[in-house]
Amino acid sequence: MSGNHASKLKYRIGGMDCASCAVKIETAVNRLAGVEDAGVSLASGMLTVLPGSDFSRGAVERQVEALGYSIAPAEVRPADEASGHAHDHGHGHDHAGHDHASGRTESPDHSHFDLGDGPWWQTRKAILTAVTGAALALTYMAHFALPSVPNWIFVPALMVGLVPIARRALAAALAGTPFSIETLMTIAAVGALAIGAAEEAGAVVFLFLVGELLEGVAAARARASIRGLTDLVPKNALVEENGATREVPAETLSPGTVILVRPGDRIAADGTIVDGRSAIDEAPVTGESVPKSKGPGDQVFAGTINADSVLRVRVVAAAADNTIARVVRLVEEAQETKAPTERFIDRFSRYYTPAVLVVGALVAAMPPLLSGASWTEWIYKGLAILLIGCPCALVISTPAAIAAGLSAGARRGLLIKGGAVVEQFRAVSLVALDKTGTLTEGKPVVTDVIGLGRTEQQVLSLAAALETGSSHPLALAVLARAREANAPVPPATKAKALAGKGITGSVGGEEIALLSPQAAQEASPLEASIAERIDAFNAEGKTVSVLLAGDRPAGLIAIRDEPRADADAGLAALRDMGVRVLMLTGDNVRTAEAIGKGLGIEVRAGLLPEDKQAIVRREQSEGQVVAKVGDGINDAPALAAADIGIAMGGGTDVALETADAAILHGRVMDIANLIRLSKATMGNIRQNIGVALGLKAVFLVTTVAGVTGLWPAILADTGATVLVTANAMRLLAWKGR
Repeated sequence: MSGNHASKLKYRIGGMDCASCAVKIETAVNRLAGVEDAGVSLASGMLTVLPGSDFSRGAVERQVEALGYSIAPAEVRPADEASGHAHDHGHGHDHAGHDHASGRTESPDHSHFDLGDGPWWQTRKAILTAVTGAALALTYMAHFALPSVPNWIFVPALMVGLVPIARRALAAALAGTPFSIETLMTIAAVGALAIGAAEEAGAVVFLFLVGELLEGVAAARARASIRGLTDLVPKNALVEENGATREVPAETLSPGTVILVRPGDRIAADGTIVDGRSAIDEAPVTGESVPKSKGPGDQVFAGTINADSVLRVRVVAAAADNTIARVVRLVEEAQETKAPTERFIDRFSRYYTPAVLVVGALVAAMPPLLSGASWTEWIYKGLAILLIGCPCALVISTPAAIAAGLSAGARRGLLIKGGAVVEQFRAVSLVALDKTGTLTEGKPVVTDVIGLGRTEQQVLSLAAALETGSSHPLALAVLARAREANAPVPPATKAKALAGKGITGSVGGEEIALLSPQAAQEASPLEASIAERIDAFNAEGKTVSVLLAGDRPAGLIAIRDEPRADADAGLAALRDMGVRVLMLTGDNVRTAEAIGKGLGIEVRAGLLPEDKQAIVRREQSEGQVVAKVGDGINDAPALAAADIGIAMGGGTDVALETADAAILHGRVMDIANLIRLSKATMGNIRQNIGVALGLKAVFLVTTVAGVTGLWPAILADTGATVLVTANAMRLLAWKGR
């Protein structure tokens, strides 16, 4: 879709249940005066319109309703408007509650409707199907009771279902889609009526409506699976102001507000813990089974559950921008971009349906004309071929699987931006990873504490006393380790930072300093054995601080940004798939080599952003399909150059925008999971195409041979469509490892 993003209009469409519906609406709206471009996403049930200068407001609604669908503008929430995100963040999809029903404008004859709006059996399509079925059943009973009554008794029952289908066929033809499934259906039913097969025509129309109903239920389930994520965010939040709390709607929370989260509550917004420590159950959002312990300064996500104790959380993102809203938005946008396979099948089906009409006509006419065969028999076979040839199952085989794959990934914290990216993942042969924040946690931790004439606990106590109040990453690492070790932190006086050297102060009347090895050497020459220990730590890529008490060394503290817990297993999974792994980092060679050696990964260190990009390009020129994984602004050039860019963890907005996929929860294993999901989705598509074409081939042969008739022929289409959709839905249960 071209044009200015901000000026696009979004509508929710009710009653789209197969890919041919989407094509019909897209074609019809694109033909309207004043519409520059229109695109329909079956998976999200959205129509996106780029209006031109002479655009007329109600024209889109009238055109869509004429085709037999319901339409309502996608609502813009107050939170969106307040934060200026109405347009640039999904154009006001109502992520809070998706009240599709509001403002719905249904024309009287809608056999199409949105199955997401209530129990499927209360919908217009279900009612039409039930009425047609009941009329048909009554007619059969009358026919059995009075066998002498002619076959025309079936005409009223047939008309109940056929009239709405014929109206939709006519509307589609007038709007630019003459070869729709409704057209094939109408010709077949009217033709059957003309040759006296009214009974079978009625059965065919009823089976067609049942098939459409089942397709609609499946399509609604696929849409609901991703929208279900939005239900994880609680509707209300407790805001703390001037020592008092009050309940407010979660969608009105703005960044900077402090909310109170009680034990057992879901967290209402993305935020940072200000006060309190608790186990956070992230399973609803990430699938992670073990709750994570989090405290002041740690990030929490909307929709996760506070397990233990009261937390105060400072909101960092408005409702329209929280993690879950972003996931839903990115998935809906991804579902609007088509995979190469899907584009090919779309093009193919454009020529396929008219070809089916021609073949049906030839089968009906040629044997009687050439060999004097029975007209009734061969017209009947020709009509059956029209029904067998319906392209629905084939057309939906790819988008249904892609939509289910994207949804399954999103529920596991794996965001993929579109079908083309899903297809490409299975071809990845090299994964290039950043070090800091990608292979490692991105925050330093204390790895070793050595006491020199003091216990480890005493060393931690003195160091933590000096570092209290500092927000430096190394200081935070020391304080976290002291807390883990239950080391008491006495008050320090006269604490003073020495630029580039360390910090000094007085603890319990004793002069204490925590210094870099060079600064410590200047203050008090270190013994050879201590210097050797420091060198050994440095060789392992660790940063060492020396604790001096008076002018005597009292201890050593070694700190390093450690590999993520699953880095080893994640890299092993990639190697097992035959994918080569490579570390690209701007960090110094010594530190990078130390981490790389521990993980058994090839290392290129001391790189600038343009160096990383050059390495990616060089590997591509040697025939590698490269996926680049990174989390920062310095990774953006390489992410953009790679065949697939993957943003790691929360990542920076720049990395998320540049990347083709995102791993929201920072698991290295999820890189392999992305490739697994791609292979599972593409395998599903192959099965779907096989089922769709296989059933058609079988019924084509049996129909021409005279074994099967009209109503089994409709099963070749609706049956295949339902099988294909159900098979695609199996992907929703995909879990990864």
